[in-house]
Amino acid sequence: MRQVFKVVFGFFIVLFFMFLGVVIYKWVLDSKDSQMNYNTDMIQEQLKNVSKLVVTEAQFSQVMTYQDQQKYFMNLVSFNKKAVVIVSTKVSVSYDLSKLRYQIDQDNKVVQLLYIPSAQIDVRPEFTIYDVEHSTFNPFVAEDYNKISNKIKADIYKKVEKSTLSSNAENRLISELSKILILTNTLGWKLEYQGNAILSEQELLKDFSSKTFAL
Repeated sequence: MRQVFKVVFGFFIVLFFMFLGVVIYKWVLDSKDSQMNYNTDMIQEQLKNVSKLVVTEAQFSQVMTYQDQQKYFMNLVSFNKKAVVIVSTKVSVSYDLSKLRYQIDQDNKVVQLLYIPSAQIDVRPEFTIYDVEHSTFNPFVAEDYNKISNKIKADIYKKVEKSTLSSNAENRLISELSKILILTNTLGWKLEYQGNAILSEQELLKDFSSKTFAL
């Protein structure tokens, strides 16, 4: 009888530890799933926070001379017009990060940046014309104002390329994307762009310094 009791008792002990093992395993598994979902939610929230319009602005001033000539009678007679143009131009360089496309690989703990929008340059010239010289045969018309506006924009685009405005805008872009990098690194995830792992802010700079501007 005592032997039977020992066998039954031993059987229940085995069942108890098996049950305890299942409970612990399920608890660990549920904890991992809960932590994974929590981390994923945090990453999605951070991606949502950076999905905004990043704008860097500057103002450029210049003085230019506009000239035009009309010739008649086989170029024997010409009528000139010219004017001094005072220009004040507002320029903005922006990244619309609401167009940012990404993919979250929860199983492998990877955030893949699929598409980052290029910079947009917006030029808003304001100008005043002084010292206008023209004639009845070559007066100032609407086309002249369009030519002046187009020339101003062309000049400003060249100035923007040589200025720090574009690099300042790019630095703001990197600053926003670095928030994603910091969070993924903190959570033990990886950040990738076009299949390449991004491990530091320097690699972000390297990948985006060659991005072209959309004019």
